[in-house]
Amino acid sequence: MSVPCAMPRRRRLPFGRRMSGRVAVGLAHVLATLPPRRIRSVLRLLRRGARPATAVQARRARETVVAVSLFCAGEGCVQRSLATVLLCRMRGVWPTWCLGVRTEPFRAHAWVEVDGEPIGEQQRAGYYRPLIMVPEP
Repeated sequence: MSVPCAMPRRRRLPFGRRMSGRVAVGLAHVLATLPPRRIRSVLRLLRRGARPATAVQARRARETVVAVSLFCAGEGCVQRSLATVLLCRMRGVWPTWCLGVRTEPFRAHAWVEVDGEPIGEQQRAGYYRPLIMVPEP
């Protein structure tokens, strides 16, 4: 059964922002192939020395990732969330990375949040129960 969906509007970005977004998406693609335990370890290592991200910074990083990757603009939540935190880290900040589930109906999801609020997600805070979190330093 297919579910109708509309892709978010993708906008054209300046060259530098587009290139940094593509680098983050490429690194996220590699990172997403690792087991969750290893992803958490790598992210904990990468977040060292970063400042906490603001909602505006995290939203801008997510918009960049969605603009440069059709997969991240669609159903690729793990890669999208990883690319978002990696792009934030390239800019010296770190949002909270979350991987969680919902039980009825069962769904797994990965997202980025700042101050407990999901960034760029349709669901409200608390919709998914976090199983793995890599919070701000």
